[in-house]
Amino acid sequence: MSNALIRLEQVGVTFAGQNVLDNIQLSVEPGQIVTLIGPNGAGKTTLVRAVLGLLKPDTGSVWRKPKLRVGYMPQKLFVDPTLPLSVLRFLRLVPGVDRTRAQAALKEVGAEQVIDSPVQSISGGEMQRVLLARALLREPELLVLDEPVQGVDVAGQAELYSLITRLRDRSEEHTSELQSHAAS
Repeated sequence: MSNALIRLEQVGVTFAGQNVLDNIQLSVEPGQIVTLIGPNGAGKTTLVRAVLGLLKPDTGSVWRKPKLRVGYMPQKLFVDPTLPLSVLRFLRLVPGVDRTRAQAALKEVGAEQVIDSPVQSISGGEMQRVLLARALLREPELLVLDEPVQGVDVAGQAELYSLITRLRDRSEEHTSELQSHAAS
């Protein structure tokens, strides 16, 4: 039996009579990194929205592990320039997050220096790291990153992909430790 976090079976989505997704089969297991590659308009974001339950497919089914904790990092986030929102206040929008947890998450993604900065004043690469920290604060079983290197220079892209791999490896180690303690 599979221990999938999500499973899509024969998923199809149509917009204005056009098939955007057709007969999609997908299963994601713990520890897997799945990358969706394709040109603009290929349906990548539509697929992500179906996985997250933000969009109901026209055909097929989407199954998610009961009580699945998902961390989602959007492609981009627009924050009105007149909104007085620091990075810390933005991260504290996640329930139960205090300054200490926010600092730890920012440190993990290499952005601890921006904690008190206005969200509107940080660079594109820093914003991507803040969005990743916010997704991690949910302690996700499934981490969904929609174009995580959007607006990041080439060196920053390599760094972000390396960070994502380290986070996955750390998560797998943590899961293995929990399983061996449970078996004891």
